[in-house]
Amino acid sequence: MPSASYQPGGLIVGDFPVAIRYVTILSGQVQPRGAVMGRVTASDKYILSLAAAGDGSETPAEVLAVDVDASGGDVVAPVYSAGEFAADQMTFGTGHDADTVETAFRLAGRSMFVRTRV
Repeated sequence: MPSASYQPGGLIVGDFPVAIRYVTILSGQVQPRGAVMGRVTASDKYILSLAAAGDGSETPAEVLAVDVDASGGDVVAPVYSAGEFAADQMTFGTGHDADTVETAFRLAGRSMFVRTRV
């Protein structure tokens, strides 16, 4: 199982425990580590969360733990389901930002925190 630890200037910040699980990334996309993913309700597959999506994926759910190339088909990949993340290292879909994503995580009862550096 992959592990993660705090790296200055990296995606993981703070000392909150990190949890990783595996999900299916829907084909047709290439996403970088740190992309905020939403779950498509009908397929139980994940895509970049866009605020106006309307298929369930509009709700931020996970953060990609690795770069993913699903351009040739669905890919099973690790995602973070708990942890503290640096906003400047994350990829937000249209209509989302650090505040909307952290609010979505909080409302869902997720132990996921988006930190902005000052």
